[in-house]
Amino acid sequence: MKFSTLLIESIRQSEIPLRFEPGAEEAVATPVTEMLKAWVATHLPEAASSEFDFGQKVLVVRLLEELSDEVDLAVEE
Repeated sequence: MKFSTLLIESIRQSEIPLRFEPGAEEAVATPVTEMLKAWVATHLPEAASSEFDFGQKVLVVRLLEELSDEVDLAVEE
């Protein structure tokens, strides 16, 4: 499952007044996703000078890939 699919499904289950308009879920999901990408990216270490920094870098890169729908999420449907 892609992150955007998970987010849109969550939005569809909420009580958003615009949810019956075509594209409303995507219109809400896009700025939320962009905000999450920016927030996660702030945690990317400039240089991996320790094992902790290296691990954090790997995690942040993976999260950014998931937020960009480059990889599937390990979510049970």
